[in-house]
Amino acid sequence: MTAASPSHAPPAVAAKPAYHLIGVLPFTAFALMFLILPTAYLMVGAFQDAQGHFTLNNIRDLMQANVLDAYWISIKISAMSAIGGGVLGSVLAWAAVMGKLPAWIRPTLMTFSGVASNFAGVPLAFAFLSTLGRMGLVTVLLRTYFDINLYATGFSILSFVGLALTYLYFQIPLMVLIVTPALEGLKKEWREACDCLGGTAFHYWRYVALPVLWPSMVGAMLLLFANAFGAVATAYALTGSSLNIVPILLYAQIRGDVLHNPNLGYAMALGMILITGLANAGYMVLRSKTERSRA
Repeated sequence: MTAASPSHAPPAVAAKPAYHLIGVLPFTAFALMFLILPTAYLMVGAFQDAQGHFTLNNIRDLMQANVLDAYWISIKISAMSAIGGGVLGSVLAWAAVMGKLPAWIRPTLMTFSGVASNFAGVPLAFAFLSTLGRMGLVTVLLRTYFDINLYATGFSILSFVGLALTYLYFQIPLMVLIVTPALEGLKKEWREACDCLGGTAFHYWRYVALPVLWPSMVGAMLLLFANAFGAVATAYALTGSSLNIVPILLYAQIRGDVLHNPNLGYAMALGMILITGLANAGYMVLRSKTERSRA
């Protein structure tokens, strides 16, 4: 009987340097300097007074009538632009993906959406003032050739409706970019199975497509809401201080000469972070639901 050969432990593998982590260092540094540290600074400043002492007065001041009114107007504008952008963007995406349009329309629409979804701030405000202002191109054309005085109807580009309409310029393209992959994920076999079972187009969309698409669509609208709620450059450049929304009131508290109370501004910014954070969290939950349903 031969003796069993002694077992040999596998040779230890030397740990390889994590060179791949170097690629994420720029992103980590960027997120630390422009996201994490500023957010932490706002959170600390929201609970301090002008002398740096701990206080809850800033949080209590959020219950002031003008602050609550600013939050409510911002929520309404964001919701209006998110719903309008979501519906119109979904229709455009459906037409491009499933509408049997000429082949050149889809890449053109996607290219335009990629550019327009990032077009905001002062250039966008100037574009809408030049188009729908009192002496804007469309306003003058309507008055000259169709005898329609747009501003006699009560419309103003500097109003609530005007700002929501301006937001739609980047909300609709953003919705197109978000919902197009969801529409592309609808399998042709599902429609063929519905047709083979005697179903109509209504049955397909009511019982097959919409149950699959609604988490993506609602989640995208939540993302559009957060996108509009935090927009400040476009609103400030377009309306100045004539419209009482949170970003403009916050700017007045931090940088203004009359309403100068930086710590109250920090508290208002903290409230904005909480609202946009909830919207983004809802988007991520619905997105994960969509991915599980298609797995």
